[in-house]
Amino acid sequence: MTVYFIGAGPGDPELITVKGQRLLRSCPVILYAGSLVPAAVLEGHSAEQVINTAELHLDEIIALITQAHSTGQDVARVHSGDPSLYGAIGEQIRHLRRLKIPFQIIPGVTATAACAALLESELTLPEVSQTLILTRYASKSEMPAGEQLSDLARHGATMAIHLGVVHLSKIVAELLPHYGADCPIAVVHRASWPDQDWVSGTLATIEEQVRAKGFRRTALILVGRVLHAEQFADSALYNAEHRHLFRSSDA
Repeated sequence: MTVYFIGAGPGDPELITVKGQRLLRSCPVILYAGSLVPAAVLEGHSAEQVINTAELHLDEIIALITQAHSTGQDVARVHSGDPSLYGAIGEQIRHLRRLKIPFQIIPGVTATAACAALLESELTLPEVSQTLILTRYASKSEMPAGEQLSDLARHGATMAIHLGVVHLSKIVAELLPHYGADCPIAVVHRASWPDQDWVSGTLATIEEQVRAKGFRRTALILVGRVLHAEQFADSALYNAEHRHLFRSSDA
């Protein structure tokens, strides 16, 4: 018996990995985070039990897994995006290790990747930004020391900010001194879902744009000079003068 933590991707059911889909369709027990994982992701399953865990607390989820373990049934534990990012799997894994229940993590497409695709942007451009910071806005729980948004903003790197759209005015205020009012920023609502929507502007304009759309939750904020950048250096990878293992000097 194995518990598979499966990344369902950002919403589009075709963005789950082949491995994740195969396991989802073969496991007799499915526990899925129904608040963020669309029902379409589960299509084609033959599970005996399909349980939406959105209203369950941790102990109830572990009890269901323990029950499946006692009968030798594999469990597909389905999370949105990639389960290693804000998936709350760490606390589940801690219990599984204590109970000696085997598990595997199946990675998934992140919301950040889906947003970048929608915005037709590369998040790392030569001489613009070679660093991507994924973080969240501190609201109900504090951030560790040195990870406040203003601390991270000092790097000027591309940043993806989760769980922050309702605090957008505070976020903009913290970013402005480090990125400048003209820095591009985008807010993407439910990337890859049928009702996906987004706005793209600058730190000076984004609050009014988001207010007009009415985004209040399930939105990701992307900020950085890579968004809609037109002036940047070509990478060495495809430079005709650049030689590497797969392209010799005789090519």
